[in-house]
Parts: sequence; C-alpha cells; structure tokens
Amino acid sequence: MYWLPIALCTALLAATSDAFTKAYLRPFGAANMALGRVMAPVLFLSPILLGISWPRLDATFWYTLMALLPLETVALILYMEALKVSPLSLTVPFLAFTPAFMIITGAIILGEHLKTTGILGILLIVIGSYCLHMEGAKMGLAAPFKAIFQEKGSVLMLLVAFIYSITSVLGKLAIKHSNPLFFACFYFIIHGLFATGIITLFLKLNPLTILTKSPKGVLLVGLSQSAMVITHMWAISLAPAAYMIAVKRLSVLFGVLIGCIFFKEEGLAFRSLGAAIMVAGVFLICLT
Repeated sequence: MYWLPIALCTALLAATSDAFTKAYLRPFGAANMALGRVMAPVLFLSPILLGISWPRLDATFWYTLMALLPLETVALILYMEALKVSPLSLTVPFLAFTPAFMIITGAIILGEHLKTTGILGILLIVIGSYCLHMEGAKMGLAAPFKAIFQEKGSVLMLLVAFIYSITSVLGKLAIKHSNPLFFACFYFIIHGLFATGIITLFLKLNPLTILTKSPKGVLLVGLSQSAMVITHMWAISLAPAAYMIAVKRLSVLFGVLIGCIFFKEEGLAFRSLGAAIMVAGVFLICLT
C-alpha cells in the first residue's frame, strides 16, 4: 500500500493547483484558465524531460498517445462548455463518477479486476465527492440528477467524467510501455502544446495573454501541476487505476478545506458528511 501516500500527495497537489488557478487565473475567464493550466507545466517539465534517459517506445505507446490527445482535448472543451452553459453546482458533481466508470474501463483495457471491498471503497468516495460538491440542503442531493433532463451542462460533464475514465486507464497503459517519470513529462508537454493550439485556433485566443497578465499565477499553477502529474503517474503505476483515481478524488475534500481556510467559503459543516463518507471509502480500499 505504499502507493497510497503518493496518491494522497497527488490529491493535495491537485487541490493546491485548483486554488492557485482560482486565485490568480479566474479573473481572465474559463478559456484563459484552461490555457494557463495546459501551458504552465510545459515550462517546468521540459527541462526534466531533456535531462532524463528515454525508454524504448513501442507501437502500443504511440497508438495510446494518439488516442489520448484528442480525447483529453475534447474533454477539456466539453468541460469549459459545461461550466459556461450551466451552474457549477449542477455540473461539477458528475466528475465524481470517473472512478466508478473506471471499474469497467480498467477491466476492459487493462484487465484489472477489483476486490469487493475495493469497489465499495470507490463507490463511497464517489458518493462522498458528490456530496461535497453540493451547495447545501437548499438544493438537495438529487438536484444534479434532476438537471440531467434540463441542463445541457450536466450531460456534458457526465460525458467528461466518462472520457476521463478512459484517458486515465490509457495513461496507465502508456506508462506500462515507458515509465512514470518519462510519460508524465512527455505526455503533458505534448498535450499542453496540442491543447494550446486547439484552444488558440478555435477560440481565437492569444496564448501569451495569460502569461503576461498573471505571470505569478502561471508560475504557481505550473509548479503545482507539474508536481501533481509526476506523483499521479508514479501512483497509478503502482496500484489499480480505479483505486488510485478514487483516492485522488480526495482533492475535492482538500479543495473544500482550502476554500474554507483561505477563501472564506462556507458550507464546511454540511460537507463534513461527504468528507466522512470519502474517508470511509479510503479505509475500505486500504483493506483490500
């Protein structure tokens, strides 16, 4: 279980990156936020990639990479569209379903078959993460599900969660045909450049805008994102993909704590139930 501390570190770094993004990049809009997130790690991962030895890359690696790039970019565009057309409280909760989908995609693509206690742990983390995203009793836990029939963004975000369940598993497949550090650096550099080109082309944005308007924000987001992708690839190489992504989902809990402490956001008392459910899920995964 020595993958667990690495996965927890990944969750904390993901929450930290989200906090830096919110604090420094949000004033410039969702599209520029996305540009900052994909471009910033390139600055920090490039020197590492140039300084390490490259593994021998086979056809499976390249086929997997060709599948990952368009899927990740489509997910990013759908994510931004979902946030644009629907409220956060009716869209973001559906991201919690990624590890649940991975129970199936992990079995199909990687042949990973999970134990019953592990599956129950994943489902508890999904439920807890879902609860943490809610604004409170004023909306009710069923609000996002009801919104599926009314909100375009809810459907889009559920599709994003499913795409992420595929890309996370494909990422582990690529690691098996390379190594964690190389793939973390190589893939996120390639994806950063690819996604920047797509966003710039279709949304008519200048990628230098966010770099010049918030250099400190790009620096902090880049550092936290770079550290996160390295620990992510390390952890997922050591554990079943669904387990690792489920534990990484604790970033939602860490994000709530950061929001309450540094951004003075409310709702910690209501969300404590979701936090307890998530911790119980991690405990069950530890028992597998």
